[in-house]
Amino acid sequence: MKQRRLIWTAVFGLLWYFFSFTTLFLNKYILSEKNVDPRFLAVSQMLLTTTVGFVQIGIPTLLMGIHDSNRYSRKFLRNMVFVGLMRFVTVVLGLVSLKAVAASFVETVKSSAPLFTVAASWVLIGEKTGMLVNMSLLPIMSGLALCSATELSFNLVGFVAAFSNNIIDCVQNVYSKKLLSDDITTVSANELQFYTSLSATCLQIPLWILTEMALPQWADLPLLLIDGISFHLQSVTAYCLMNLISPVTHSVANTVKRGLLIWLSVMAFGNQVSLLSWLGTSLVIAGVFLYNEAKKKSALPRTAVFISTDHIV
Repeated sequence: MKQRRLIWTAVFGLLWYFFSFTTLFLNKYILSEKNVDPRFLAVSQMLLTTTVGFVQIGIPTLLMGIHDSNRYSRKFLRNMVFVGLMRFVTVVLGLVSLKAVAASFVETVKSSAPLFTVAASWVLIGEKTGMLVNMSLLPIMSGLALCSATELSFNLVGFVAAFSNNIIDCVQNVYSKKLLSDDITTVSANELQFYTSLSATCLQIPLWILTEMALPQWADLPLLLIDGISFHLQSVTAYCLMNLISPVTHSVANTVKRGLLIWLSVMAFGNQVSLLSWLGTSLVIAGVFLYNEAKKKSALPRTAVFISTDHIV
């Protein structure tokens, strides 16, 4: 059983890495080269992931009928809408930042999630962290500041969008992990993906209609289709992996993924990165590893050590 679990963990981990890079590459290409509006791309992603999710979850549910009233209670629906709202906001903010600045810089900002996790825990639940954890935040803050000051593509709108995305993303993922671990609701990864996507889509479509965004050219639709499917698979594999491993292990895997995405995005898009910016990125990643080690030693509650999955984007 343990060996089987390790195999599935490796499979979902590799798939998560692959679809994360595919989605990042397609998002940047569609936004920068095809000049598609970030809000329209967000709508298309959510529509596709909701459609695929309905095929996986909705159709079997309708055919078999709903037998568990507790699962679809008012509390369940409220949780799905709440997480869906956060998904809606993070997807839009993530795409806005990706359109405004280099992909490598966006990923560097996202890598600083522990900084926002500690701040959110202190503000929301009054949780104080130990000295080792606080010290591990210094290289993260220093690296982020260095990257921001030396980033050649720096844009205030892009930075604020990525910064805000990180804060909401941390809250979203802590709450998602709680729902996946709840014995009462027993939400599966596929269900969480579908119902939160459906909620996010319902919130996005009115915004799209009110802003009267123009549709992209028909030639762009195949790209949007592939991008939406990749986004869906990235989200599902992230939830599946989240359900198999501990928060600290997921944090380390996420940090490695961020570092890999930064390196691959620089190579794929050929954006110029200064030596000081590389130094700042290295400081952020090193700080996250130190943060994970400090968290393990401090033995804080599991929810407090969980940081961004990016599904997410």
